[in-house]
Amino acid sequence: MDTALSDPLVGRVLDGRYRVVARIARGGMATVYEALDTRLDRPVAVKVMHPALAADEEAVARFIREARASARLSDPGVVAVFDQGTDGDEVFLVMEHVEGRTLRALLRERGRLGPGEALDLLERVLAALAAAHRAGIVHRDVKPENVLLADDGRVKVADFGLARAATSSHTGGALVGTVSYLAPELVERGVADARSDVYSAGVVLFELLTGGKPFTGDSAVQVAYRHVHDDVPPPSSRVPGLDPALDRIVARATSRDPDGRPADAGAMLDEVVAAHRRLGAEALEHDPGAPEPTLVVDADGHEPTTAVPRHGTPRRRRRSPLVALLLVLALLGGGTAWWYAAGPGARTDVPALLGLTAEQAADRAREAGLEVRTLDPAYSETVPAGQVLRTEPGPGGSVADGGTVGVVLSRGPERIAVPDVVGAPRDDAEAAVDGAGLQPVVEGRWDDDVPAGEVVSVSPGEGQELRRGTAVTLVVSRGPAPVELEDWSGRPADEATEALEGAGLVVEREEAYDEQVARGDVLVQDPAASTVRRGDTVTLLVSLGPPLVDVPRVVDRKVDDAREALEGAGFAVRTRGTEILGRVLTQSPGGGQAPKGSTVTLTTI
Repeated sequence: MDTALSDPLVGRVLDGRYRVVARIARGGMATVYEALDTRLDRPVAVKVMHPALAADEEAVARFIREARASARLSDPGVVAVFDQGTDGDEVFLVMEHVEGRTLRALLRERGRLGPGEALDLLERVLAALAAAHRAGIVHRDVKPENVLLADDGRVKVADFGLARAATSSHTGGALVGTVSYLAPELVERGVADARSDVYSAGVVLFELLTGGKPFTGDSAVQVAYRHVHDDVPPPSSRVPGLDPALDRIVARATSRDPDGRPADAGAMLDEVVAAHRRLGAEALEHDPGAPEPTLVVDADGHEPTTAVPRHGTPRRRRRSPLVALLLVLALLGGGTAWWYAAGPGARTDVPALLGLTAEQAADRAREAGLEVRTLDPAYSETVPAGQVLRTEPGPGGSVADGGTVGVVLSRGPERIAVPDVVGAPRDDAEAAVDGAGLQPVVEGRWDDDVPAGEVVSVSPGEGQELRRGTAVTLVVSRGPAPVELEDWSGRPADEATEALEGAGLVVEREEAYDEQVARGDVLVQDPAASTVRRGDTVTLLVSLGPPLVDVPRVVDRKVDDAREALEGAGFAVRTRGTEILGRVLTQSPGGGQAPKGSTVTLTTI
């Protein structure tokens, strides 16, 4: 079915940046889509919470907290979290897009893995979990579905924290796929620590070795009950012939008492690596469940003895066609055996060279009659520089007698310096970090000094050396913080100026006469009440009070004439004294200018 027709999100652009291309998978908590980051022009995976969860404010808040914690987790074995956001009702997480398949898909195809391959995979999963545990992050949902096998050979662990984000809204039925790996303390008390992930990793190893889960049931409750009350059986009880050391690894990791397990994934990794090294090549490469080969012809080439009955005494001896055929097959079989045992087709098993120095590897290869050819070195987080990282062919493979084994020596951990991008535009900074092999994660921050869109700071800082794929947080300026601007019209301009400047705004004052607004109060404010940014300018038009006008000279004039002249000029008139003569004796003010509307006092006689 065309997902563009069946899924309304396909074709949408989330948050103005992530164009949804196709639906990849749908789970109990979220749907995963392939998308294109249109800003960086790179493929990403977008996990969108199901509407039932997105409507739960508590679940969304927890999801956001866990996403931010995961974004700070920097390890090549962890699927990187690039961004988190909302678009309308959609709550989503943007992650690294991994081309490949899940460990679950591999198990469906293969059924189970050989001991060596199972331990190799487990070690890489534990290395990723160890990085999380060092950062104080517990996965809570370790299972084959959350282990991604990239096409280029990388192993990555996904979905840190999402299980916790959805816990409050989950139902028992939705947990059936996860409960098979839950530690007893999670079932009983709902609490988890690093040892809970160790338990789940032990169950995953059990499944890798046996092809099945330790406990099954008709419901999640039945499975959970068995995790609480039953010990995980040894893998050899399902696949006889597995080395007891593998049983011990599973038993210790899946102890029902958390105190009986390794303290965290790092401690378990140390134990698994030590056991891996102690196990011989036969125990690692031998698959007890594989069918034994069937031998058709004796290896020594001898013709089988066949009794041929006689009928009388023939005149000459004849061989039956069957006998002739058997003779030919025996000769061919003998020739084949010679070809592969001592002839040109003879082959020698590749000896165990991993972890040896170049000189030690050459010596061990010579002991087996082989030569060593050094291939291009490669980086490794676990194998020290100068030691054999891998061989071609690998352990358990073979080459012609006297042939050559290719060895890849470790260059030690790869480290990449964080580029200097402080002050650069966001797009340029993201491109520089991404181009260096690191994963840019952007956080916005209000800043009064750095223009919007420019990088304020980088964490880890410039020049620090990190693993490839490590997340680098770019703090990008969102410009000055918003300020709620109130209306100061009709209020004292001095108070307005003090308040506005205290809020980080620039105040410009202009003055004008006004007959209605008292001197020193705000006539007009621009902009009016609204939301502005720190550093913006607010203009206040401040009243000077009424305008000044000329005061008419009315001394010695008739009182009525004087009153008429003053009122005509815009003044109020007050009289005092007698009016025997009806004349103005004095006036105050006596001339010059006075505010329009002010009072002129006349002394009359």
